[in-house]
Amino acid sequence: MGKYLVLWEVDQARIPIDPKERSQGWGLLMAMVRQDMAKGLTKDWGLFVGERNGYAINEGTELEVMNGLQQYVPFCSFTVHPVGTPDMTEEMIKALSG
Repeated sequence: MGKYLVLWEVDQARIPIDPKERSQGWGLLMAMVRQDMAKGLTKDWGLFVGERNGYAINEGTELEVMNGLQQYVPFCSFTVHPVGTPDMTEEMIKALSG
């Protein structure tokens, strides 16, 4: 199982102008985020204040993370970075020393 830093951005063209419609859209997004957190796929999630983007920390296999993110398409786009743990970093250091 891996850990992934997910940077997400909501597609500006899909954000409704009407505040009530916008509120409903964000409500649906948050329901999906909460569901992913309850499943254990998303460990942390945040919105960058005053922006339409943010981050998440996801854990799972590559396939689990890919499948989980697809539910947000086409409303969000993602940049995903695999994260190395301290143990992995120490293994890398050992490998460097021969």
